[in-house]
Amino acid sequence: MLSDRQRLILNAIVDNYISSAEPVGSRTISKREDIGFSSATIRNEMADLEELGYLEQPHTSAGRVPSTKGYRFYVDHLVKQQMLTGEEMGKLKLLFTEQISHVERVIEETAGILSQLTNYTAVVLGPEIFEHRLKHVQIIPLHDSQAVAIIVTNTGHVENKLIDLPHGISASEIEKLVNILNSKLIDVPLWQLRRRLYEEIALEMRRNVEQYEEMLHIIEGTFKHEPTDRVFLSGATKIMAQPEFRDVEKVKDILELLERNDQLIQLFGEVHAGTQIRIGQENIVDAVKQCTIITTPYYLDGKPVGMVGILGPTRMEYGKVFTVLDYLAVGLSKILTDQFEGK
Repeated sequence: MLSDRQRLILNAIVDNYISSAEPVGSRTISKREDIGFSSATIRNEMADLEELGYLEQPHTSAGRVPSTKGYRFYVDHLVKQQMLTGEEMGKLKLLFTEQISHVERVIEETAGILSQLTNYTAVVLGPEIFEHRLKHVQIIPLHDSQAVAIIVTNTGHVENKLIDLPHGISASEIEKLVNILNSKLIDVPLWQLRRRLYEEIALEMRRNVEQYEEMLHIIEGTFKHEPTDRVFLSGATKIMAQPEFRDVEKVKDILELLERNDQLIQLFGEVHAGTQIRIGQENIVDAVKQCTIITTPYYLDGKPVGMVGILGPTRMEYGKVFTVLDYLAVGLSKILTDQFEGK
């Protein structure tokens, strides 16, 4: 563990380097009002921090810059969320108070505002559930104990699921069930099917279908939809505005990566509970080993269903990014929950 003095100096160096993009020397740190140490003392501590792996010294400069280990300590122990300006907060609030009719549009707008407020590349992954609606259901018996359920959506997506049938259920009962489902659930979004099944279908099944409880349970499992991810990207070229990436050769691989949704999903697509931060060499993809990737999930019904993320230099305004990501993730979760509950 670092001493209090080392923590203070490391924090000052990271903050200064984030704002200046220039290697930081002991004299610069000694002039800060929150640092009460001499230049010589700071220089000695910087040498120790470098030896411990928290700082690096570029060959062309007497100053130091944070290493991946230094940024990691800063992010885990030192950084504080940054207050946003009134104008910035206004833009965030406007996003979630505008009457945008489609949730998908809100997610797309989120990518834009995230990139605008941070000046980094923003990636938002959203479940594809918002455009898939039920068009038709079929249940085709294969033999007495099994059938195949076929779910067709308005976008042409087809899902086939093998289901076990209750003992003794007849083909005519299955036909009645299918007719009920198709009459009540057409044009319902896939992500709402299970809820609508109990709200609108259960009572009618009870009145008209034998062994309705078993069939209700089977149909509920059939309607369990695992959404795929959609990618919304904004600010792809903003990385080039950062001083350390003005060399086109340095940034070419990053720009090529950002053009491919499959690679973006691989980088950003693991949706975990809680914020995930990968700094510099912690990234496994070579193209972004000089970058930081931060992701935060948003939720539906208490489960993470999508992700809001940032790609930028390791010299990132972490405090501001954390504040904006948190606000956007909470806002998206609320919008999804409200739509799910019909508010």
